[in-house]
This record gives sequence, structure tokens and C-alpha cells, in this order.
Amino acid sequence: MTADESARGNTSNQGSEAHHREHRGEESVSVPSVVKRSPASSERVPTMKAGRFEIRWGRVAVYVVLVAAALFYLLPVYLLLITGMKSFQEVSLARMWELPSGLHFDSFAKAWLGREAEGIRGLSENIMNSFYLAIPATLISALMGSLNGYVLTKWKFRGANALFTLMLFGMFIPYQSILIPLVQTLQRMQLYGSIPGLIFVHVVYGLPITTLIFRNYYAGIPSELVEAAKIDGAGLLGIYRHILFPISMPGFVVVMIWQFQSIWNDFLFGVIVTSRPAVQPVTVALNNMAGSYIVEWNVQMAGSLLAALPTLLVFIFLGQYFMRGLLAGSLKG
Repeated sequence: MTADESARGNTSNQGSEAHHREHRGEESVSVPSVVKRSPASSERVPTMKAGRFEIRWGRVAVYVVLVAAALFYLLPVYLLLITGMKSFQEVSLARMWELPSGLHFDSFAKAWLGREAEGIRGLSENIMNSFYLAIPATLISALMGSLNGYVLTKWKFRGANALFTLMLFGMFIPYQSILIPLVQTLQRMQLYGSIPGLIFVHVVYGLPITTLIFRNYYAGIPSELVEAAKIDGAGLLGIYRHILFPISMPGFVVVMIWQFQSIWNDFLFGVIVTSRPAVQPVTVALNNMAGSYIVEWNVQMAGSLLAALPTLLVFIFLGQYFMRGLLAGSLKG
């Protein structure tokens, strides 16, 4: 008997046995196949479970640390808010952390509108002065820093590195050491005591950091793009306008957020350059709100919160774009 005939015989025998079971009403029982696991696979299961257990606890620890850090950094805002809602009689060091007796916004109204009878000048006009100062100075310094970074990286010339070093050196000169020549220069330019004079000062002193950021950002852009544009006949400004400027948004976001908060929070140049209260920025006006003999801390805290609100909103709504710009390489190098 051949192998094929024996295989057909076994198949027919199995079929007949199944037919007899069905005829007798017996159920066929399927025997599950036994899969042998290797020792290595059997040892992986507790290791994976243990790994998930460790990762879960590690994640919990990270969130606990982040929440604790957020609460710690929000303590000043909490203190400003509850103190601003208190009356003058409620404000004291012993009751500093206590909640106010109610939701009172009289201190915020007094800080915003002022009160001539008590000699308190409101912050509403000075906050607008800070906007008139910060927005143009931020835009101009960002654009000029972008052009400087573009020229220093893609249009190399003799002495470019030395010029860039001198510009960076300007970042480390203490502002207090140049106040007298600064005032004299602004007086000769007929810009002293005005918002345009403050804009000029912040643009000049913002150029080193904006140039540094854009130079590092443009260093990561392939020079082949610029060379191809030169072959196509594009000039200096044409290459910047059509090639580099459209891909510079991450760098502009970082520079503009940085410059806006730096200019908004500046006090030294504001108090030196502008002597008239009508044109002073909000930081100087907030300092002038404190009286000579008595300080209404509830009004002072309310005014501080109002003065800090624009920069808080900028980081709340644009903070993610700031981090994207940092990760995109605008501060590398």
C-alpha cells in the first residue's frame, strides 16, 4: 500500500467516525492546541507590568512637582488679587494671606481712574503710553534685528564677525553708565521727554539681542536657497522678502514676545527719559502712586496687577508659540 492510499484511508476512517458520532447524537469535542511558551516570553510579563507600574508612578511624581511649582509661582498673583480686593483697614502683615471680607473692586477703580482729591493719578493714560511705546519699539527692533541677522549670516563681508562681536558687547554695558550721554544725545535730537525718544532708546538697546536671535536662526537655513535666488536674479532685499521672511515666523514670535515684556517692564529708561507724568509709562506711574507719608497697599497692589496684566496675557495666550520658536532653533548656538 502506498503512502497516498494510506492517507486517504485515514481520512475516510476519520470521516466515518465523525458521521457515527453525529448519528448517535454525540457532540464532537475540539481539543485546544497547547502552545509552549519559551522561558524568555514567560519572564517578560512581570517585567512589563513592573515597567508600567514604575512609569505610572513616575508620571504622577512629575505632575505633582509641576502643580506645586505652578502654585508657588502663582502666589504673587494670588496676593495681588486678594490685597487689591481688601479695604485699607484690612491690609496688614498679620492678615496678609487672609481672604477679603467681600468682592470689593474699589481699589482697582481707584488705581485705574485715580482720585484728584487725594492726589492719586490713575494708570489708564500711562497704560496707553506703554502700549504706544512697546508696540512700535517691538516691531522696529524685531525687523531691524532680522535684517541684521540676515546680512551677517547670508551676505558675509569683511569684518562681519567683528561687527557682530561689538554689537553683542553692547548688551553687557550697564545702563546706568550711559545715562548722562544718553540724555544729552536725546536733547540734541529733540527727543528728550517724549515717547518717540523712549522708542528710539529701546530700539537701539534691543538690537543686540534681536540680532543674536535671528543670526542663530538664519544660520540653520541652508545657504543653497540664497544661492539659488541669486542665480535667479534676486537682490539683497528680494531674497529677504521672498525667501527668508516667510520662514522667519518662529524667530519673530520669540523676539517680539521677549522685546514686548522687556520694554513693558522697563523702569530705568522711563523715569530718566520722560519727566512729565502725562507721557510716562505705566511702571513709572505705578511708582509715583505711592504717597510720601502713607502707602495704600490695596490700591498699590491693584495697580500692580493692572500693570502686569498685558504681559500675563501675552504669555498665557502666546506662550506655546514662544516655546515652539525656541524649539525651532531661534536660540540655538
